[in-house]
Amino acid sequence: MGVKAVTGSKEVDQRPRLADVAARVGVSPASVSLVLRGAPGPSAETRERVLAAAAELGYRADRAASLLARRRRHLLGVMLDVRNPFHAELVEELHVAAGAEGYEVVLSTLTRDRDEDRATETLLDFRCEALVLLGPDSPASFLDGLAEQVPCVVVGRRAEDAQVDVVRSADDVGVGAALHHLIGLGHRRIAFVDGGSGAVTAVRRRGYRRAMRDAGLPAQVIPGDHTEEGGVRAGRALAAAADRPTAVVASNDRLAVGVMDAFLRAGIDVPGEISVVGYDDSTLARLAHIDLTSVNQDAPAQASSAVSLAVSRLDKGRSGRTEIVLVPRLVVRGSTAAPRNDR
Repeated sequence: MGVKAVTGSKEVDQRPRLADVAARVGVSPASVSLVLRGAPGPSAETRERVLAAAAELGYRADRAASLLARRRRHLLGVMLDVRNPFHAELVEELHVAAGAEGYEVVLSTLTRDRDEDRATETLLDFRCEALVLLGPDSPASFLDGLAEQVPCVVVGRRAEDAQVDVVRSADDVGVGAALHHLIGLGHRRIAFVDGGSGAVTAVRRRGYRRAMRDAGLPAQVIPGDHTEEGGVRAGRALAAAADRPTAVVASNDRLAVGVMDAFLRAGIDVPGEISVVGYDDSTLARLAHIDLTSVNQDAPAQASSAVSLAVSRLDKGRSGRTEIVLVPRLVVRGSTAAPRNDR
């Protein structure tokens, strides 16, 4: 049972707390809370240990605190581009990570006629306690305005000038890994299909230019956007060129798939005549008939880091700006090979 100790004229409550139960079991307070509320997430073994520790310590929930906690909605709002397959993978991992912390996820999508302002406004209308923004293109002033209302985590891009937490992949390193792979195979004429005007694309473009410069090779940037259609247009232009490159790096997998479609229709063999590399290692890249070499950004790690940053502000009062940079890795599949000797 809990006891009360008297220190001077003040009475100190020493009743066991949620944190005491968590320390006894060796799990997070959030996991203990899930067990005691009967919420999904913890394993059967963890539930048994938590309940045993609570009984041993004589833990009893503070009714006043419980009532206050119930007023919280425990909702994390997530903004995503519904057309981006990598965002779909991130969302699946965000659901897992949020559930483990006792939070639910509310989604608001970007479409061709629904911009970031409207998407985030919807999340605020749902009274989400924190926002996780996947690859936003909005300026720092917009992000700062959101951060003044709720904690915000930006996933996938730099945001040095905004007071938001950031989880991102080192995109320049990822593109550099793709170039290192192609150059190692013997390619010297390597084009880059650009992803448009977004912040993420700019970093990948710079990574391409720097890697080519460091290798002493000429850069060739082909205009594009973030869609399969943009990749098809770029692929057609490359197919019609008199001096085609022997390899292409695309700013994302959707572009790469579009490029490969254009090459297929033009009778250009991949990787026999031209090697192709994408970025995101999405479900598209893993399909057997596509088999795309691509840069993996570790979606599970990005999602768990984003949720951890949001929850640490909401539940632990963390302040200050935090940026987590993850190192991507290249996944080699069947779309890349050494260039033909007769090229």
